[in-house]
Amino acid sequence: MTAVPQQRPAKHSVTLRGHRTSISLEPEFWQELRNIATMRKQTINGLVIEIDEARIDIGLASAIRVFVLNTLKSERINSVL
Repeated sequence: MTAVPQQRPAKHSVTLRGHRTSISLEPEFWQELRNIATMRKQTINGLVIEIDEARIDIGLASAIRVFVLNTLKSERINSVL
């Protein structure tokens, strides 16, 4: 198995409920989050608000990673059907 080069997480700020907060994610997750937001015709901030409101008992960065993963898996399944 080939090793995948990894990059350090990058911090970006978003506004949730009127407060600025920083989220630290790997660049690959930021890129896919941007792609999903563009596909949905949303801003990143708007999409992060949705993810934040739907999460229950995990951190925001983890919730975003899971959201991105589930979205990509869903797209892959839909492209096969």
